[in-house]
Amino acid sequence: MSRNTPQNLSELPIYKKAIEIFALSQSISSYLNHDLSDLKPDGSEDNNIYFSGDIVQQSISLAPEIANVELERYTEKRHKHIAALKRLTNKLYRNSYRLEKSNSNGKDFLPILRSELKKFKQLQRTWLLTL
Repeated sequence: MSRNTPQNLSELPIYKKAIEIFALSQSISSYLNHDLSDLKPDGSEDNNIYFSGDIVQQSISLAPEIANVELERYTEKRHKHIAALKRLTNKLYRNSYRLEKSNSNGKDFLPILRSELKKFKQLQRTWLLTL
C-alpha cells in the first residue's frame, strides 16, 4: 500500500494553522532559550528550558497527525490519530502556561501562541465534521 500525502492537504486550513503554530513555537522557544539557558547562581539550570523544547516537539507533530488522519482508511485507526492530535494540542496549551511562569521576556509571546491554539481547536472541530 503506497502512502502518499493527499494533494489537498497543504490547502486545508487546519494544516496551514498547524504549520503556523510550529513556526510560532519555534520562534518562541528560540527566544526563551536565550533567557533560560544561563545557569542559576547555584550552578543548576532552569527547568523551564525543557518546556520550551516541548512546545517545539509537540507543535512539529501536529501536521503529521493531520496527514495521518487524512490518509487513514479505517475509522478506528483514524480515531486514534484524532485523539493524538487532541492530546498534542492540550499539551501545547498546558506547556505554554508553564512557560509563562518562567523568568523570561519571551513569555509575553505565549498568549499569542494560546490564541493561535484556540483558533486551531476551532478549525479542528470544523475539520472533524468533514471527515
